[in-house]
Amino acid sequence: MNPLSHNHIESFAVSAIRAAAYLDACDCGITPKVRLDAGYYQACAKVLREMFVLLDPYRHFPVLLEQSPAAREVAESLEIARRIEISRLGYFPELTATLYRAAC
Repeated sequence: MNPLSHNHIESFAVSAIRAAAYLDACDCGITPKVRLDAGYYQACAKVLREMFVLLDPYRHFPVLLEQSPAAREVAESLEIARRIEISRLGYFPELTATLYRAAC
């Protein structure tokens, strides 16, 4: 896979900002112009999650994380998931094997 160019990352940033802005506006409930669309809300959350999986949010989107509670929550939840995965693999190998067999 080719590394992402600066233009690609800028495009991702614009999409991430828009997605986070919609999530924040819906979560705050103070903007009467924004109507909650459950499908769009989920899509925005998925866009943020996928971008933050692909690109390190703390490196590529520090201002967004500083200004958006929704973006912070997505980044923090991904970090928690990574820590749980590492702990599960390292400290509970039997549980990992059992969960893998159950999933297949």
